[in-house]
This record gives sequence, C-alpha cells and structure tokens, in this order.
Amino acid sequence: MITDYWVVVPAAGAGKRMGADRPKQYLPLLGRPLLSLTLHNILSWPGLAGIVVALSGEDKFFPYLKEAKHPLVHTVTGGEERADSVLAALQFLLEREDEDTPVLVHDAARPCVALDDIAALLDISTSTIALLARPASDTVKHSLSVHGVPCVEQTLDRTQIWLAQTPQRAPLGLLHSCLSRALEQGEMVTDEASALEAYGHSPQLVEGQGDNIKVTRPSDILVAETILRLRYAPTEDNR
Repeated sequence: MITDYWVVVPAAGAGKRMGADRPKQYLPLLGRPLLSLTLHNILSWPGLAGIVVALSGEDKFFPYLKEAKHPLVHTVTGGEERADSVLAALQFLLEREDEDTPVLVHDAARPCVALDDIAALLDISTSTIALLARPASDTVKHSLSVHGVPCVEQTLDRTQIWLAQTPQRAPLGLLHSCLSRALEQGEMVTDEASALEAYGHSPQLVEGQGDNIKVTRPSDILVAETILRLRYAPTEDNR
C-alpha cells in the first residue's frame, strides 16, 4: 500500500443545482457542513501526507470548519471550473513535493467513501493511475434530441460502461502536465481521468461501493445522511 500521498479536494464551486443560500459543500449533514464530513473522512485514511483544499476567493465559510485548523490541511485559491481548482492545488504541491508523489483527487461532495475502497485504490503499484468506479447496472440509453425532446437513439452495451467516482489517482507531475495541456488545448475535462485519457493514458478501474454517492441535489442529502448514520451508528461520538 502506498503512503506519503496527498489528497486534492476542489471546493470552489457554487453548487447551483441545490438552489441553497450557500455553496453545497457547506450545507449541513448530520449537523455538520458537508465539506467538514468529507475532510474528516480523508483524515482517517492511512499513510496520508496532507490535503490541499481549493477554495473560492470569496469563501467565507471554510475558516469555521473544525478541520480547517488541522495541521495536514492546506488551502489554495481555486478557479472558475473544477479543473482550474485542481490545477491550482497541483501547482502548490509541485513547489513542495517530487513529481512522482502520488496524488488522489476527491470530490468535496463525496463524504461517504468507504475506507475499504481507499485501501483498494492505494494497494496497487506506486506508478499506477487509477480511479474508483462502479460498473453500470441499469440499461444505458444514448439519446438524441427530436424537436427539443430527448429520445433514445440506441441502447448501449452496459457491460462496457463504468460510472466514475472519486478519488482518482495519478503521479503529481503527470497529472499536472496532462491537465495543463488539456485546458490549454480546450479539451473537455469532466474529471482527472479524462485529462489523462486525452494524452494516451488508460487509468485502471478499481471497483468501488455504491454508497460512495456525490451530493448534487437536495434529495441526495437524505441518502448521504442515512449512509453515514448506518456506518457510524456504533460510534456516535465520532460524528
């Protein structure tokens, strides 16, 4: 299992789909801000060297988080898009760490990732690029627009479809190089793996659990709270 790795958490977004009075990473779950629960989870991962959180320049909530004062937590100013925020964090690390340092990028809105999944992602060779993902279980349809209405164009082979999760892992220098090039050349970058794929790399898929949900819409909050209550029920004082 690798050790001395860093985790990058892009947390500069507004989360507009929530329609809330604050960015979604600060919405309450079990009485604590979502980002606080995510950082609390990450700080329990074995072999962690540190965390870099990319924040909006206008962020006024982060300093009040308990985890903001942890010695392993660092911050940088993020950008307009997720990729810009990740790149800012990677630049921070390049000024301090070797290019071969393993980096895991994890969504601020995924507080429920299980320690077993993290162990599986870490328990592969040091140079491997990889991500947590789930094989599709539903029938997958490819759509097209007919007079502005989405309609089915074809049914895809779901045995070839995986749903990406985070963390996603790569060596620091390689990820910085691919992400920089992708942004400069206008490539579509929806996650870190897509930047690596654009330049000939094939990240390994590590099957993760289905409860590693991303809180995106209001209904996801209830699901995430239920998962966390069940997981931590025997140790309520660790909330």
